[in-house]
Parts: sequence; C-alpha cells; structure tokens
Amino acid sequence: MKYEMKREESNASSGMYFLLVGFSDLSNLQVFLFGVFFIIYMIILIGNSLIIMLIRLDPALQKPMYFFLANFSLLEMCYVSVILPRMLVNLWTQYRSISFLECATQMCFFFTLGSAECFLLAVMAYDRYVAICNPLHYPLVMNEKICVQLAVGCWVIGMPVQIGETAQIFSLKFCDSNQINHFFCDIPPIIKLACGDTFVHEMIVYVVTMFIAAVPFMWILISYSRIISTIMKLPTASGRVKAFSTCSSHLLVVVLFFGSGTITYFRPKSNHSPGTDKLFSLFYTIITPVFNPMIYSLRNKDVIASLRKLLLKK
Repeated sequence: MKYEMKREESNASSGMYFLLVGFSDLSNLQVFLFGVFFIIYMIILIGNSLIIMLIRLDPALQKPMYFFLANFSLLEMCYVSVILPRMLVNLWTQYRSISFLECATQMCFFFTLGSAECFLLAVMAYDRYVAICNPLHYPLVMNEKICVQLAVGCWVIGMPVQIGETAQIFSLKFCDSNQINHFFCDIPPIIKLACGDTFVHEMIVYVVTMFIAAVPFMWILISYSRIISTIMKLPTASGRVKAFSTCSSHLLVVVLFFGSGTITYFRPKSNHSPGTDKLFSLFYTIITPVFNPMIYSLRNKDVIASLRKLLLKK
C-alpha cells in the first residue's frame, strides 16, 4: 500500500493528476469502510427510487408536494452518485489518483446539484406556504405548468454560476503537493494547494455561496414564519396538528441540510482540520441523504398508505 501511494504521488506531481488522500490514514479499516459506504449508497438509491416509484404509480400522490418530492429524491441520488462511487473505488483498489479534468468535473457537478437542492428546498417551502396560507388559490398558483417550470429552474439555475466558479478555482496555479486531503474534490482543500495569494478567490467563493445558500434559506425562513403564523391562528388543536404535519418532514430535512452545510463551510478557520472537515463533509454529503427517504416515508401518512397498497397488491 505504501508503494502504491508513492507511485501515485509521483504521477500527481506531474501536474496532470491530484491525489485524493481520503481515509488512507485508516489503513486497517479500508475494507470495513468500503462495506459501510456501499451499504449506505444502496440504502440511498433504493429508498429514493422507492419514493419516486410510489409517487409515479399512486394517483393519490399526484400532487405538487409529491411532484417536488420526486424531484428531490432524484436529485439526492445524483448528488451522492457524484462522490460515493469514486470513493468506493478508491477504498477497494487503493488507487487514489484523479485527473485534473475529472476533479474539476466532480466539483462542478457536486456544487451544481447542491445548488439545485438549496433552491428545490425553497420551492418546496413555497409550495407548503401556498397550500396552508392560501388554500383556495393553491390549485391555480401551483398548477402543473408552474410546477414543471419551478422544478426545471431549480435544476439549471446553479449551472452557469458553478461552471464559472469551477473554472475560476482551477485557473489557479498549484504548487508543492498535489495531495487533496479529502475524499472528494471540495473547494477548501483544493484552494490550500494553490500558490500565492488566494484571498480574492476565497471572497468570490463566499459571495457565490451566499447567493446559492443564503437566498433560498431566507426564502424558507420567510415562508415558514408565515406558515407558523397561519397555523397558530387556526381555531382547533387538531387543525393545527394536521396543518403542521404536512410540512414537518420538509422542515426537518431543511434543518439537517442547511445546518450541516453551514457547520462545514462557515465555522471559524481556527476550528478547521482535515479530520473534522472530512467528518462534517461526510454528514452533509452522505449521512443526511440516508435519512431523507426515512423522514419523508415514516413521517408521511400518504406515502405510508401508498406503500401499504403496493405491498398488499403483491
């Protein structure tokens, strides 16, 4: 294994390859980590595929709320597929080299899909806002055409921004070590490899992040402040519980996604270390997507009822 690492490091030093260090320091746990992450990947794919299938097959789930949920499930599968297959190959083969182009492509797709997830969560919050605060206008406002336009907009809005940001990051000159002390091509560890002053590049990253993450998050906060205000005005406790139950799953996913992302990228630099960075990144890139299908299925009566109908048919 040491020989393999040295051989790859010499390739990386040519400038055409980076070296993803990943979890190579845990040399005795490589097979164990491969098994754990493989099981997690299968759970994410099967869980989200099941949600999409239920929404597709059950007429009772042909509603805007579940249309966006199906998009979210597909997005989650794409999101983790940008990272996990490559990580599994690295763990199994111990071959950790990644070309300049492959690294840039992975970063671009990861942050484009991450941007789409931010905006889709904001759209889902808006959907719940209209359903609860303006129920009479809901069929008109959230018609099929509008839903498709909103979903497509979420998927594509981050593309030009993230392509530009990726091009800006990889226009830097890299010197000394080409070892990326991470399990995927993330921005902070790559910027650390750059020569010279990277202050301007880091500021651009922060501005882009504020646009991609802060704007949707503020929209979610505004939507939920109005939702909670409307729910509290309902005359009966049962009505308040029923109204809140329709958006509790989404709210929990929002907290997990934005909370873990904020801790990862916005905590003080003095608290950064390769080990903690990997740990926090694992949480929002892999662990959170595992919980999302469970949250939306176990906390949603319509999805549970649809699953029961499907199982009884068999």
